[in-house]
Amino acid sequence: MTTLRICTYNIHKGFSQFNRRLAIHDLRDRLRLLGADVVFLQEVQGLHLRHAQRHADWPGQPQHEFLARDVWQQTAYGGNAIYDHGHHGNAILSRHTILSQANQDVSDHRFESRGLLHCEVKIAGIERPVHCVCVHLGLTAGSRRRQMAAIVARLDQLAPDGAPLIIAGDFNDWRNHADDQLIGPLGLSEVFTTLRGRPARSFPSTLPVLRLDRIYVRGFAIDKAEVHYGPPWSRISDHAALTAHLRSA
Repeated sequence: MTTLRICTYNIHKGFSQFNRRLAIHDLRDRLRLLGADVVFLQEVQGLHLRHAQRHADWPGQPQHEFLARDVWQQTAYGGNAIYDHGHHGNAILSRHTILSQANQDVSDHRFESRGLLHCEVKIAGIERPVHCVCVHLGLTAGSRRRQMAAIVARLDQLAPDGAPLIIAGDFNDWRNHADDQLIGPLGLSEVFTTLRGRPARSFPSTLPVLRLDRIYVRGFAIDKAEVHYGPPWSRISDHAALTAHLRSA
C-alpha cells in the first residue's frame, strides 16, 4: 500500500506576517522538516524586480525553484497576478514525476487574479496518475462559488471515473461552503473534517481562528492531519501550514 505525505501552505510571498521581514530562507528550512512528498503552495513569488533590489538575500531563482532545490525534483508554477515588476501565483513541488501541468485562469474580476494549477503526478504503486490541484480562491462568496464550479467542471472532464485526486490550498472559506460544492459532485473527503469533524483553523498563524485552508482527497485513506502554527511558523507566514499522511485506497 502506497503512502503519501502532502502539505499545503500559503507562503505570503516569502514575507512574515505584516511583511515585517523576508522569511523565505527560514521557510525553506521549516518546509523541509515536514518531509512532504507533494507540496501545494500559494502566493508564490515567481519574479519581483523591486524586492530583488531592496533585499540583498533575495533568492536569485523563482521562489518555487528556490524552495524545491535538492529536495523536490519536480516543480510546476502558475503565475496568476502579473504586474510590471513581477508576478505571483501557485506552485506544486513533488518528489514524484509530474506528467503534465496546466494553469487555468479563474479570475472573477480584475481586482483579484486567481488560477487553478492542475498537475498529473505519477506515483509508484498507484496505477493511475494522481490529479493534484493547487488553488487560491477569491475573497468574496460569489467569486468562490464560481471558482469552485470551475474546479468541478475541469475535473469532471479530466479526472473522471474516480481517478485519484488531491485538491489543496487557500480556499478563503471561513463559512465552510466549499464542502457543499465539492464533496458531493467530486466524491471527495476533507482530511481534517474526516478526522476531527471540522476543517482546520489555519489563520492567523499566531493563534488560528479562521478555517481558510483545505485538503480534499479522493482515492486515499487518511491516517493523520496536522496544523503547524505558533512559533516558529508564525514568524514565517500569516497562514499555518497543513499536512496530511495518506494511503492509497
